[in-house]
Parts: sequence; structure tokens; C-alpha cells
Amino acid sequence: MTSLTGWRRKRTSFDAGLSYREETMSLKKALFATVLAGFAFTSAASACEVTLRSSDTHPDGYPTVAAVEAMGETLKAETNGRLCIEVFHSKQLGEEKDTIEQTQFGVIDMNRVSLGPFNNIIEETQIPSLPYIFRSTEHMHKVMDGPVGQEILDAFTAHDLIGLAFYDGGSRSFYNNQKPIHSMDDLKGMKFRVMQSDLFVDMVSAVGANATPMPYGEVYSSIQTGVIDGAENNWPSYESSGHHEVAKYYTLDQHLIVPEVLVMSKMSWDKLSADDQAAVRKAAAASVPVMRDLWAKREKVSEAKVRAQGSQIITDIDKTPFIEAMKPVYEKYVTSEKLKSMVQRIQATH
Repeated sequence: MTSLTGWRRKRTSFDAGLSYREETMSLKKALFATVLAGFAFTSAASACEVTLRSSDTHPDGYPTVAAVEAMGETLKAETNGRLCIEVFHSKQLGEEKDTIEQTQFGVIDMNRVSLGPFNNIIEETQIPSLPYIFRSTEHMHKVMDGPVGQEILDAFTAHDLIGLAFYDGGSRSFYNNQKPIHSMDDLKGMKFRVMQSDLFVDMVSAVGANATPMPYGEVYSSIQTGVIDGAENNWPSYESSGHHEVAKYYTLDQHLIVPEVLVMSKMSWDKLSADDQAAVRKAAAASVPVMRDLWAKREKVSEAKVRAQGSQIITDIDKTPFIEAMKPVYEKYVTSEKLKSMVQRIQATH
């Protein structure tokens, strides 16, 4: 099995210094998740024959959390109450990197995850994670709902996961606590948090800034204490995380429109009958339009909130130099004929 544990042993450039204490904390999180998962199964067993435990780092009420809850209602109805889903939001089962490993090993049944953490182990996930690969949200939807999206979902199977659906992740832009960013020159030398992905590191380096990979939950305090100057994310995450409180300058360069993915443990999947597997897929597909509707509404609410609380939103930015700067990133990551074909098909989609 290719797991993130194996990836960690390879020691990529950003985790080579992982300490014994961090390793120990990771094991403690896994143990805690196992105990908590067992409790969830027991508490819900009287109501359902099988309760699938689903993880999400986002808070209660966030569109991805609400979408999986809606999926649970659909699944329960489709199976006459035999299958249920219990969502553990707000990082209750750990940060994304930890929960991915637990999902691979069947400790967690389902997981809503960003694509970034998969970039180093599933090469197909690098394509929708490329900067400026999508022209708009509508373009991204058309691609991910089509053959290219299905190819990427299918690629998870070889890594002990079942790809169920893609959710919206919005447009990601830079924010910081130092100054307004109007051009690439303004980014030079600044320190930005990125997801734990080599592609994201290279993307930030390409615009002249310094990338600092770290878990999402550490960003707020790291900006506060000056470990980093800022990060990059979408409107709802910028708002719900409270990052707008400590990083008031938000530049809409929109370098990424990257979807998120809902996956299921292959170990859990294989325990289901063919009919129940079909029901899970049907419920997952039904949750996608629910999520997109919730996401569109939440983006507007989050934007209004951060504007009202004093964030300075920079919109007068020429994206052309940013797009040109990403050519080396494409050259580095789009190397095989398979990946080149995917990029060509995405660019040809209208």
C-alpha cells in the first residue's frame, strides 16, 4: 500500500526535519481517532446497521461538512436506514495528512480532503492542482464532472482509497499581514504557508516568495507570531479560520481553482455489498449540487463579513505575469504523456 506514512519516510524537502515529538503526536492522534471512531460506531449502532465515520477539518456548518451530512440523509433513505454517516468536523480526528493515513488503513471510513496532500503520491491529482489550469469555476465543474475527473477519481483506488466525488474549493488567493500585494514584485521574500505539497511549494517559489508547508490548523498562530507573513486560500476558509483577523490584506490573484475530494477507505468499501456500494456512489453524486449551492452562498457571506471587518481587498492586479511565471511549474510536473494529455483535454474543454 502506498500511504502517506511511506511518503513521510521518503523525507521530502519540507518534512525532512520531522522531530520525534511530532511523530509521537501523530501516533497519539491516530490512537485517539481509533478510540473515537469505535465510540461513534457503538453509539450509532442501535439506529443503523453500519455507521460510516467521515472526517473534515472544516467547522460545523461549512459547505463540505453540510454536504456530507446531506449525503448521509440520502444514503440512509436509499438503504432504509441500514447505512448512516456520522461527520466529525473541526479536525476532531486530526489534520488532513493524519486522517488520510487513517482512511487508508480503515480507521476512518470517509474523508473530505484537499487535493494538495495527495499531489506527492497520486500524480493525477497534480493536474487540477496546477495554477491557472481552470479559466473559471464553470470550466472546473465541466472538467471534473467529465472523463478527466473520473480518471482522477479512479486513480485513488491503487492507494487504498475510493474516489467518490469532487467538491468546490473556490478560488485561492494570497493574503498577508504586511502590505497590499499589487504585483509579483510585492511578493518577493515574503513567507507564505502552503499545503504540504511540493507542487504548491514550487508555485509560490515561482512568484518570488518563500513557501512554508504546514498544517491548516497552525496558520493563525504562525501569522500572529511572525513565523509566516500570510497564506493563500478561498473566501470561506479565509473567513471561517479567522485568518482575516490577523492578515488584513487579501489580493485576488486567484492562482488556483482547485477542487476538493471526498474519498472512502477501500477497506470499508470492500465490506459493503455491491448494492450498498452503488447506494454510496449515488448519495455522493447527489451531494455535489447541494455542496455547490451551499458553497456559492457561503462565498458571498464570507466576502461580506471580511470586508465589513476591515480587510483590504486588492482587485487591481494583472494576472498575466503570474500566469507566465508558472511555465516552469508545468514543465516540472506535467512530464508523462498521460498528464500532458489531461492538460490538453482540460484546455480544450469549453
